[in-house]
Amino acid sequence: MGNFAPDLPDVRESARVGLLGGSFDPAHEGHVAISLRAMRQAQLDWVWWMINPQNPLKNTPSMSLCKRLAHARRLVRHPLRRIWVSDIEARLGTGYTVNTVQALRQRYPRVRFVLLMGSDNLVELLRWRDWHTLARLLPLLVIPRGVRTAVSAGFEGRGLYHGHIIPSECAHRLAEALPPAVCFLSGAKIRLSSTQLRKEIDGF
Repeated sequence: MGNFAPDLPDVRESARVGLLGGSFDPAHEGHVAISLRAMRQAQLDWVWWMINPQNPLKNTPSMSLCKRLAHARRLVRHPLRRIWVSDIEARLGTGYTVNTVQALRQRYPRVRFVLLMGSDNLVELLRWRDWHTLARLLPLLVIPRGVRTAVSAGFEGRGLYHGHIIPSECAHRLAEALPPAVCFLSGAKIRLSSTQLRKEIDGF
């Protein structure tokens, strides 16, 4: 398995797996809610949390990677949740999502990966390394989150996705869609954030 984590899941070839990356500083019930909603509406078999050592677009995390991993694993310890918490980016040495996805697709050529993202972070997509390449590697599933919607945030990437938007009622088809493809899930916004939790912990 090369440089892959020793506990890399043994998933079936046709599995549908959502990838949720981020600092998870700290992980919280909002991350769980996003994952469970994605599994339910897009009919995913698993959601993998990819906790990165350092998000290139954010400040240094307040907690170490080990502490963030331990906290996240306690949060999703129920086996029926089918959420796998990993430090795979640290093990692979891939600082950018596009490189991590390329490595995972090489390791799991038949698994149907879907990239998960909150709508509040969608506007940041254009700042990601090789985001055009990433968009053509796997479909994108956007979950309503925060105070901004994809429309109010001015999703500039819509040019690439023009004509490739999957209606929310067809989210179950997204994993089989040929990228680029994007689906905006329905449902209430999830407002809980790691930033909010850190402020509460620090007593602000």
